Amino acid sequence: MNAPASFERSQALKGTREKLVVIGNGMAGCRAVEEILARDPERYEVTIFGAEPRVNYNRIMLSPVLAGEKRFEDIIINGQGWYDEHGIALVAGDPVTQIDREHQTVIAASGRVEPYDRLLIATGSDPFIIPVPGKDLPGVVTFRDLDDVDKMLAAAEAGGEAVVIGGGLLGLEAAHGLNLRGMKVTVVHLMPTLMERQLDEAAGWLLKEELERRGQAILIGADTEAIIEREGHVAGVRLKDGREIPADIVVMAVGIRPNIGLAKGAGLEVERGIVVDDHMVTSDPAILAVGECVQHRGACYGLVAPLWEMCHALADGLTGEPSGYAGSVTSTKLKVSGIDLFSAGDFSGSDGSEDIVMRDAARGIYKRVVVRDAKVIGAVLYGDTADGNWYFDLLKRNEDISEIREALIFGQAFASGGALLDPNAAVAALSDDAEICGCNGVSKGKVVACIAGGAHSIDAVRAGCKASASCGSCTNLVESLLSITLGEGAVEAGPKTMCKCTSFTHDDVRRLILEKELKAIPAVMQELHWTTPEGCASCRPALNYYLLCAWPGEYADDEKSRFVNERMHANIQKDGTYSVVPRMWGGITNPTELRAIADVVEKYNAPMVKVTGGQRLDIFGIKKEDLPAVWADLNAAGMVSGHAYGKALRTVKTCVGSEWCRFGTQDSTGLGIKIEQMTWGSYMPHKFKIAVSGCPRNCAEATIKDFGVVCVDSGYELHVGGNGGIKVRATDLLCKVATEEEALEICTAFIQLYREDAIYLERTAPWIERKGLEWLKSQLFDDPETVGRLARRFRFSQKFWQVDPWANRAGGAHRELHSHLAEVRPLKLESAR
Repeated sequence: MNAPASFERSQALKGTREKLVVIGNGMAGCRAVEEILARDPERYEVTIFGAEPRVNYNRIMLSPVLAGEKRFEDIIINGQGWYDEHGIALVAGDPVTQIDREHQTVIAASGRVEPYDRLLIATGSDPFIIPVPGKDLPGVVTFRDLDDVDKMLAAAEAGGEAVVIGGGLLGLEAAHGLNLRGMKVTVVHLMPTLMERQLDEAAGWLLKEELERRGQAILIGADTEAIIEREGHVAGVRLKDGREIPADIVVMAVGIRPNIGLAKGAGLEVERGIVVDDHMVTSDPAILAVGECVQHRGACYGLVAPLWEMCHALADGLTGEPSGYAGSVTSTKLKVSGIDLFSAGDFSGSDGSEDIVMRDAARGIYKRVVVRDAKVIGAVLYGDTADGNWYFDLLKRNEDISEIREALIFGQAFASGGALLDPNAAVAALSDDAEICGCNGVSKGKVVACIAGGAHSIDAVRAGCKASASCGSCTNLVESLLSITLGEGAVEAGPKTMCKCTSFTHDDVRRLILEKELKAIPAVMQELHWTTPEGCASCRPALNYYLLCAWPGEYADDEKSRFVNERMHANIQKDGTYSVVPRMWGGITNPTELRAIADVVEKYNAPMVKVTGGQRLDIFGIKKEDLPAVWADLNAAGMVSGHAYGKALRTVKTCVGSEWCRFGTQDSTGLGIKIEQMTWGSYMPHKFKIAVSGCPRNCAEATIKDFGVVCVDSGYELHVGGNGGIKVRATDLLCKVATEEEALEICTAFIQLYREDAIYLERTAPWIERKGLEWLKSQLFDDPETVGRLARRFRFSQKFWQVDPWANRAGGAHRELHSHLAEVRPLKLESAR
């Protein structure tokens, strides 16, 4: 998961500028540099040291990487191009070990010495490891960086049980990710309330109930006594009450501490953190500090919003226009395991305060606003956080809420005059310093300025000021600001929504189905605010497919959400009869199968039998009421459905290969049969065709198939993304492999990636054209473990879908679909006399 990091400094921008050295290539250090560059890009010659061998990435988004919802490339904040563009020397994977204040240099682990005029320490925080026996055992990990994620992914790949010590945000996100990866997870939390720093008792209880409903074991008030060891590796956790919990991996997520080691070693003033003034200057005027490592006015912060405010003040000071940092009033808007949470201010119930509470058990919503002296001093929201920014804005502005006191708990719409208030008006009423994007610390004023500067679409705003560029939960607010600032007609269209029933794209829906663990079509429609009660003919089949792909073995296929051919398991023809195509493995048949087909044709008076382009026999003219009997007769000869009607694997076409052909290089027929027996029954976003040619003469036409194999002397060429039809597209060469086993494994991995990523009704050809061949290769081959993971997911899904639907119908299932309809004849009317 490493991104390349260049260590070369651009020579063009070197000169007599002051040398700014930054210790820390994380979110705070790079954000500070961004703020400086925005004010005075020519003032400093910048060198950034990072302990990790990577470019700057968004640590907040490590949880989606662990859960499999994002890749490392998706969470990069500043790619290598950013460093190169601004002439920044990135020294990645070589941490600074010493600060020499006398000579104004820093010394890295490699021995590299770098002089500075101004030094910025942004070393962040270290995970707190509870001092119990076994804490250093292999298999005990923390959750702070990408290396930690890689360790957890490796453990999840092996399967088994995980214990997460700590029920705060990081602990619950780690538990969620490991749970999604298939591990049995137990969360051990010392305090009686989950996320007690962000949630009150009631919200913490709701969160615990919901997580337990999703399969996690949550132990609160549980104190860890020791990590159990077996054969030199972690084996479990023992609690002080004597309970023992087995574990193949233990994740320590009990908290963080400011990383003050370098500063302390250099003789700077430190307490809990590195002590700084309002301009983020330490006890040495040449050295500044920012982020989780600092202590300002006695406070240390672990949230991103204060970090952004610190960076703003620091950049003002370093560019000659000091503004000062006065501390932060913090709010937390989170999504824990797909559950929306918000908290801000003081909700401890101090003297003189008043609680306003609303509970909606049916919708799983809890709201609590704490008021004192007619001012909002705190808020906790669970399940519905839409008004979080408004409550926080009231809190920060210390606004008198006397006139809206009675409607306050119902949110901004009610409090401002009614539930039908234009939602854009509610956003327009927010102050310019109201936070829009918590992940990247972007205020309403910054978003509006970005839009005014030419960003006329969601993607342009994301690129310009990073609002909505991380978790996406603020997208609706950014959309409202686009409409308010530009007017409805001037907003440039973004990604196409799934259908008129929803504002979400296909990708959004697929992501949220996993993130929120939605396992039924009504659940998706309820959670994602469908505007129609039952969806439409466009979204229901797509939702049905996305759910069966996401939850094999858990989601029950909704046949009424399928198109007619898939409901009937045969292709309807223009005269109302059906055609039936039995499967013939690799295009090979035998006398028993041929006799059975001939008997069916005669018995049911089929007017035509056609050899298809996929080397199958298509029986036309079968009446609807005869289908179950036809299938029973074909089943008796050992034949199963060819899925010629389905968004599924259709055929694997082969040539005779080396067994018979003098030009054949490999056993193409045998390989085709193996591929078809491995992949039949698998539902896809669209129909899927495969071919295997025994030599480069390509008699099986493998280079116009969704997946094609061309056998050569040295092995197998694997091709992808071809199709015939109206718009013919030749395949792209994916790779070459030496063995059948590799060809089979990559075939299944490619199919699973297509199943998980493509839009419903998108063939592989437009999918690859949309995503790009290089993206596809990167997805499959950058991580050597990916092909195996995808192939295993495909094989797991096949356990539930490699069932012959014809046999099911022949046995009497859904007989109502095949009943004969009464024939209605018009009455003959006598001519009027």
